[in-house]
Amino acid sequence: MADWGPVVIAVVLFVLLSPGLLVQIPGKNRFMEFGNMQTSGLSILVHTIIYFGLVTIFLIAIGVHIYAG
Repeated sequence: MADWGPVVIAVVLFVLLSPGLLVQIPGKNRFMEFGNMQTSGLSILVHTIIYFGLVTIFLIAIGVHIYAG
């Protein structure tokens, strides 16, 4: 049996936390901007820290597992 939990969680969070796609923290003009499709170095750093924190929570603390096969 293959454990697809880490793959699914990582892909979904990567898509949702891509800077500028849904939200950008910090934005260019305001603290938070929605759907502006732009990014900056600071925004990439903030989204990376949020991504790492959420992946750690879902995979290590909660232990999400999805078995297929």
